[in-house]
Amino acid sequence: MNLSESLANKDIRMDSAFYTKRPKKNPRLMYKKIGDILKSSQYGISVSMNEDKKGYQIYRMNEIHNMLCDLSVDKYADISAAEFRKFELKNRDVLFNRTNSFEWVGRTGIYYQNDAEEKTFASYLVRFNPDEHVVLPEYLTAFLNSKQGVWDVKRRARQSINQTNVNPEEVKEIEIPILPMDFQKQIRERFEKANKSRILSQSLYQQAEELLLETVGLKNFSPSTKSTNVKSFKESFLGAGRLDAEFYLPKYEEIENRIKQNSQVVPLGNVLLKIDTGEYSENYYKKDSMKGLTFYIRSTNIKDGLIEIDDNYFVPQSAFQKISRKGDIVTARVGSIGVFGTIREELAGAIYSDNVLCFNLPDTYIPEVYTLLFNTTYYFELIDKLARGSVQQRLNQETLKDLTIPIIDFKIQQEIADLIEESFTLRLESEKMLAEAKEMVEKEIEKGNINNLQL
Repeated sequence: MNLSESLANKDIRMDSAFYTKRPKKNPRLMYKKIGDILKSSQYGISVSMNEDKKGYQIYRMNEIHNMLCDLSVDKYADISAAEFRKFELKNRDVLFNRTNSFEWVGRTGIYYQNDAEEKTFASYLVRFNPDEHVVLPEYLTAFLNSKQGVWDVKRRARQSINQTNVNPEEVKEIEIPILPMDFQKQIRERFEKANKSRILSQSLYQQAEELLLETVGLKNFSPSTKSTNVKSFKESFLGAGRLDAEFYLPKYEEIENRIKQNSQVVPLGNVLLKIDTGEYSENYYKKDSMKGLTFYIRSTNIKDGLIEIDDNYFVPQSAFQKISRKGDIVTARVGSIGVFGTIREELAGAIYSDNVLCFNLPDTYIPEVYTLLFNTTYYFELIDKLARGSVQQRLNQETLKDLTIPIIDFKIQQEIADLIEESFTLRLESEKMLAEAKEMVEKEIEKGNINNLQL
């Protein structure tokens, strides 16, 4: 390469991989730089966040999944109305994650205004708004998530010890194929259908949760926020072996007593058929890189009752002894504890990591129903009570056995399970439509013909 070409680059690139990994272009297609098809781009707002629901909901980099911005967020930005208007998210904004781990950097999702809540976005995200006469937001999102788009984003990433960054100005230099508008509208249609399916899926899931909470007496229950409690030595350490004050907060007793008032209860350990910790793996493989691979479940893959599959984390099944079975329940034992997922048929045979606890229950306990129960805010509190640790929370097998669970009438369980199943079916249908949209873009870029363009 000539020095002049490096100096002409906005980031003055001297790293060889940037040039040796240039993506191949389809000579039958017309390309434009992303910067040339954008009407606007904008960094998000840099501000402290809170979980007290003060201010406006704010999207972060971990709230983009499967090319869509999540339906809800956890953090709020307490900013003025005038400041909010500068960073207000609008329907079909495209959000690009410019900084994180190498795995997460470049993650892109489209935001749909699905409710009346006003939302903004954090500074490590960048908003792109394309000229829709040339490129639709859905197509731009699919392209940046396609193998061609990801390749070009990753070669532009700058890695340091703790994080990776992609300069948005570099993203603007990426060349995007200008595919026919009729084709782009097909991509938009799949995105919109996927969005509607996930909304309906969430609604059914909420119905299932409300029925479950009503059954165990926790619906609309507000435990005490009192931060002190008085216990004798006999009532505390001699009984539970714990002297940490948080273990005895009144809210935990109130939740457990509320359940006992409405249901027969039993310690989880009394009904467990098995519980164990998974196995550590040093090496991972891409999904189709070799035969005999199975998915490796890490704690970060457990989300909203399901296990999200990452095509980059597969391992040889024959190298491990602990294999998941359909109906097993998994949860993180270190770090972000309190999130549970059920092993469904498509993941039976997967390997679970050493940071995951895996257990199963008798047939009279439908795993999807109890997974939903464990994922409620009330059980998140009870899990938090049982956790140990200082810098990092830890949940071990013995402490989890102390969790109090209700014995729920099987007919009610089945009714709840049917709602959950319908919800999961719609969610998977949504994911399938999005995967199809991305695959359509990848194939069209490979075979497309410029003569078919309709600009």
